[in-house]
Amino acid sequence: MTKNSPKRLVVLLSGKGTNLQALIDACKDPAYGCEIVAVGADRANTYGCERAHKANIPTFVCSVKDYPQRSEWDSALTALVKEYAPDLIISAGFLKLLGSEFLRAFAGKVINTHNSLLPAFPGINGPADALAYGVKYTGATLFFVDPGIDTGRIIAQTIVPIHGDDTLETLLERIQVAERAQLVEYVKKLMVKGWTTRGRWVEIN
Repeated sequence: MTKNSPKRLVVLLSGKGTNLQALIDACKDPAYGCEIVAVGADRANTYGCERAHKANIPTFVCSVKDYPQRSEWDSALTALVKEYAPDLIISAGFLKLLGSEFLRAFAGKVINTHNSLLPAFPGINGPADALAYGVKYTGATLFFVDPGIDTGRIIAQTIVPIHGDDTLETLLERIQVAERAQLVEYVKKLMVKGWTTRGRWVEIN
């Protein structure tokens, strides 16, 4: 790979792939400086993989249920992703916790996006929890994945106001729009500009 070659992205997903589509669209512009070299799913027949097929991006499926032990799935996923020599791995709606072997193999190269302003409202019900609590602002957080649940070093956050007449559906829609924009913006910044860290602080160069 030459110095000016596009940075290699692997995207992991479990569902519709709306974040993937935003990245596919961004990568069409050579100035974005990245290419998606593979899309992986934890289940068969996801619409996210269909999006990848339409864009001529290789896909693979690595399902936990196909392995007797979770550690074996972790090893298999690690091996599959290694084949694509990624510069960055993006967990984009991937509904499985990544294992210790995977995180060791790709230390500092795995990012995730969460639909709340972490550390507030971690877990799969972040927007519903924020709405129920009555906070006035929520948003989306982009972070480096570590062994915890939504506990990694924060790269960026975007704020979404909560309105008095919001339902979970209307709030989710606004968060997702902001989340996709942030993901696209910061993947480029990370790959083109690089970053440094001081403790938990992440600084784009």
